Order: sequence, then C-alpha cells, then structure tokens
Amino acid sequence: MIAKTPAPPYYAVIFTNLRTDADNGYAAMADLMDDLAQQQDGYLGMESVRDGLGITVSYWTSLEAIKNWKNNAAHRQAQQNGRTEWYKCYKTRVCKVERDYDFGMSE
Repeated sequence: MIAKTPAPPYYAVIFTNLRTDADNGYAAMADLMDDLAQQQDGYLGMESVRDGLGITVSYWTSLEAIKNWKNNAAHRQAQQNGRTEWYKCYKTRVCKVERDYDFGMSE
C-alpha cells in the first residue's frame, strides 16, 4: 500500500537491505516494529517491499521524531539483532521530502 503523506516538507527514512538466510524471529520482530513505529510521535506512514533486496521507507514529521524512533529501546534491540543475525548488509538514508505528487490516489 502507498502511504498517505501530508503536504511537504516531511522526512523519509530509506532502509535498504540484503537478508541472511536465518529467520530467528525476524518476521515477528518486523511486525512488532511496524506496530511500534505507528505509535511514535511524528510517524506518518511506511512502504515496504522485498524481492531479494528489501526496501522500507518510513515517513516522519521531523528529524527529532526520527531520532526518537532510532533511540527507542525495542527498536535498538531489533537493530542489534539485524546486525548479528538478519542482515548481510544494509544502508539507511534520511531525506527531506520537499515535493511530492501522485496519480490515481483517492483522498
């Protein structure tokens, strides 16, 4: 599903990754992180796909909201598990969205 975002400016965190073969609770943790992120102040939405390469884009109102999410205790544990078990490699990018437009999105 495409996230409904407000008029810019807002921020996007792009998390791109390659997984290991190990699951070791990954799916459950991913669901938990999705639920927890939605409860964070400043969270606007998320889009995620995986076809070998995984790409998750989360949208936030501010850099402070992103920092608070990065430092959330449960999220920090998931990050640690990601480095030790779930990801071969990853890259995180934080971007300011200055313009957006769409086609076919109903309000």
